[in-house]
Amino acid sequence: MTNTVDLSPLGKTSAYRTDYAPELLFPIPRQGKRDEIGLGSGSTLPFFGVDIWNAYEISWLNARGKPQVAIARITVPADSPNIIESKSFKLYLNSFNQTRLDSVVALKNLLQQDLSNGFGATVHISLTQPEEFGMVEMGELDGLLLDRLDIEVDHYSPAPELLKAALDEEPVEEKLVSHLLKSNCLVTGQPDWASVQIHYAGPQIDQESLLRYLIGFREHNEFHEQCVERIFTDILRQCQPQQLAVYARYTRRGGLDINPWRSNFSTAKRPPNLRGARQ
Repeated sequence: MTNTVDLSPLGKTSAYRTDYAPELLFPIPRQGKRDEIGLGSGSTLPFFGVDIWNAYEISWLNARGKPQVAIARITVPADSPNIIESKSFKLYLNSFNQTRLDSVVALKNLLQQDLSNGFGATVHISLTQPEEFGMVEMGELDGLLLDRLDIEVDHYSPAPELLKAALDEEPVEEKLVSHLLKSNCLVTGQPDWASVQIHYAGPQIDQESLLRYLIGFREHNEFHEQCVERIFTDILRQCQPQQLAVYARYTRRGGLDINPWRSNFSTAKRPPNLRGARQ
């Protein structure tokens, strides 16, 4: 795998193909950014988890040429060797627009094959068809809202040293939520908006310091998955929780949203894929 971000379609004029073209997918190795946060290739990851992708703009033609539509959920294991750059993902999905397929099963099989190859690991695909659209649930992340805090902020890049915890006191378990996470695309600098949930058990984390830390991503350029892994790693090192899970729900771009979840405790259930108000 030699793909680097500068070779991706991001920030470049792209032709929108409407015939099936799996070669449009652009995988990028996860390891480069993990090296940056001290998770070398020889080390054991301090977390497990998934990236939940929702694709709202999937269309193809049935065998008689009639357009079909669906919503897809793609669940990618966090230990897959690659991410897929999201613009290339959109271009790939658009390549189905004038492609005739015999059935929804045929579409699902192609998505399963191509995306598993791209991510380098088996992904799970589920498709919601129009007759099921009314069953799609919405909901917000549960937890105590950090954004209620009236704080002064003057730092807009990640600063793990801001994080504080009561290391000498009795442990607690909390879920803390903020809607103020913003980062920027690694290549184009376009803003990415998210809500984030921190679920932990251990020394109580100082809430003001955590909110300042999260706001500190506001001018930071990194992909969604990389931001969540940085947040997880910084909290784990600075605050020393025994259990930690970080879940971010990003707003969609180009008909796609990406929702990374990282956890280090086995009793943590995979989070629900509830679409938030801003998604």
